[in-house]
Amino acid sequence: MRATLRLFQNSINLVLVVMLPLMVALTFTDVIGRRLFNTPVYGANDITEHMMAIIIFAGLPLLTMQRAHLSVDLLDHWLLRPKWRIWHKLVDVLIAAILGLIAFEYYIAIGEAGMINEVSQALNIPRAWMYTFICVTTGLAAIAALLAPAPEAGPMHEETAA
Repeated sequence: MRATLRLFQNSINLVLVVMLPLMVALTFTDVIGRRLFNTPVYGANDITEHMMAIIIFAGLPLLTMQRAHLSVDLLDHWLLRPKWRIWHKLVDVLIAAILGLIAFEYYIAIGEAGMINEVSQALNIPRAWMYTFICVTTGLAAIAALLAPAPEAGPMHEETAA
């Protein structure tokens, strides 16, 4: 199980490592082409939009599983004490519910996009496959929110954890 999870994480990391430089190169080429040669890359906005969605939503389950979201630690002195474990589980359930709601909304959008044949503006890329990707990865992030290990008090908080 742990080896499968590690393979999954490494695969997603590879996708992210490849996508970001490609997106930067495409944007750079598009800007140079537009400014210097008056010839932008056709469909660059569509491609960039799809690449951005892949980068954001491919990393979402990993980020959630590692509890690496942006957080404010002003109250960690109190909230990372063992007596607040129930609070942390409630927050995890709330986060999972919100991510589940987002996944459900994209599930609905998949059907709607298929019915109306929704496509991107310039390149006519069908949107349903991107909505499916977002739905699946957000659903995985919801599960990850429930399975993520509980936050622990760091070295700064160890003396107050007892």
